[in-house]
Amino acid sequence: MSLPESRFHTSQGLRLHYADWGNETAPPLILIHGGRDHCRSWDAMARALQPHFHVVAPDLRGHGDSDWMTGGSYALIEHVYDLKRLIQSLAVPQVTLVGHSMGGMVSLVYSGTFPEQVSRLVVLDGVTVDPDAVRPPAHERIRRWMGELDRLQDRIPRHYRTIEDAAAQMRAHNKRLSGDLALALATHGVRQNEDGTFSWKFDPYVQAASPQRLSGQDHVALWGRIVCPTLLLHADESFLKAPGKAGLTGYFQRARSEAITGAGHWLQHDRPNEVLSSVWNFLGLGSERG
Repeated sequence: MSLPESRFHTSQGLRLHYADWGNETAPPLILIHGGRDHCRSWDAMARALQPHFHVVAPDLRGHGDSDWMTGGSYALIEHVYDLKRLIQSLAVPQVTLVGHSMGGMVSLVYSGTFPEQVSRLVVLDGVTVDPDAVRPPAHERIRRWMGELDRLQDRIPRHYRTIEDAAAQMRAHNKRLSGDLALALATHGVRQNEDGTFSWKFDPYVQAASPQRLSGQDHVALWGRIVCPTLLLHADESFLKAPGKAGLTGYFQRARSEAITGAGHWLQHDRPNEVLSSVWNFLGLGSERG
C-alpha cells in the first residue's frame, strides 16, 4: 500500500483525522507526531512497518486535518484522551505506540495510565520532563499562559506564496532536511487561503502551555507503571537531555536508551534509516528489513 486512507473518529465533540495504512489483520501500531506537525510526517516509517503492522497515524487535535479547539485548549492530557478514543475505535486489546516529541509524552502518559493496553513503546526525543526541575508557582504559570494567549490572539498567520516557499522555510530551520522531504512535509502541512497563498494547518494556540500541567513527580509515577518494553531514542544534538545519561531510564521497569548520532530533535527526518533500523530491531523484526 503506497498511500494511506483518511479516516476520522470523534473525541470531545471534535472530528479527528487519522491516516490508516491498512493491513487490519496485523497487530496495531500507532505513530504519534509532535507539536506543530502532522500525521503524514511518518510516511517513510509507516510504509516500512505496514507489512508487519496495522499502522495508524493520527493528526492530534489542532493539527493536520483534525478539528481545532474553540478557545485553544491543548493540554497534554487532552491529547492522551484523544488517543484513548482512537484506540477504542480500533477495538483492539493492545497496541504498539511510537511517538515523537510531544507525541512521545502523549505515549508515555497513556502507557502509564493504561499499561495493560500497550505491548511496546518507542519514544523519539520525547522525554521532555526533568523530574528535578523546580515548578514555578501557580500565579507565574497562569500569568505566562495568559500572556501567551494574548500574544497568539493578535498573531497574523504567516502566508506563503507557494508550497515550495513553505518547504524552504522548513529547511531554513533544519539544515539537514532534504528538499524532497521538506516539500512532502509542507504539502501535507499547509492549507490554501482564499487569496491563493498557503498557511500552516496547525492551530497557533497549540503553542500555549497549559498552567495545569502534570508535575514532574506525576510523570515519574506514570513512567514507573509502564510494564512493556520501552525504547527511548535520543538525538545526540537535541536540546533535550539524553535519558540514559540523565538517569531517567531508572524510573522505568523495562526501558533502554539509544542515541542517534548526527541528528537534532527531528531525528526521524535527520537520520531516517538509523531511526528505522533501531525501531525495526526493537520491534523484533530482525533481519527481514530491506
